[in-house]
Amino acid sequence: MKTPTRKDEIIKTAAKLFKEKGYSAMTMRDLASEMGIKAASLYNHINSKQEILKEIIISLAEAFTKGLQDIQKSNLSNIEKLQEIVKLHVSITSQNTYGMASLNNDWMHLEDNRDYYLQLRYNYENEFRNIIVQGIKNNEIVSENEDVMLFSILSTLRSLYLWIPKKEDLDPEELSRQLSQVLINGINKKIN
Repeated sequence: MKTPTRKDEIIKTAAKLFKEKGYSAMTMRDLASEMGIKAASLYNHINSKQEILKEIIISLAEAFTKGLQDIQKSNLSNIEKLQEIVKLHVSITSQNTYGMASLNNDWMHLEDNRDYYLQLRYNYENEFRNIIVQGIKNNEIVSENEDVMLFSILSTLRSLYLWIPKKEDLDPEELSRQLSQVLINGINKKIN
């Protein structure tokens, strides 16, 4: 594991402030104050608040994309792929709840990289949907509306950043298992 650089510390602190204040309200002065340095010192490591937002959002979107590509390449069943997607979301979110807040709430403030982010997001959702569709075709998943299934699962996974910080004794593996049980297998005891 690499040692965090000063730039990494700036980005991490900015993500926290973005979540607390919102991207638009947070200033470089706020960031410098939170870090205990002068605002001018920030510019030795980063060029702008926009650069920080891009670093946060694009790095997370690319991590999700890479994770899903790896899952897609596997020889797992479609149900197992969905379980791995749940693990992917729990893992990334539990390691970066502040960044996930920016990904969910501040992406529209991206300037030069908004189209790239939206393409990553579109591709991710499309690949996720394809797993569900393939699971329906293979009779692994009930034949229901795949968009409803995608929305239900993805909405829960995207909102984990709100819930995870409230859990002090979080075990990502156990949470992944429990979420998979509820989101993929359902809660109806009468279904085997």
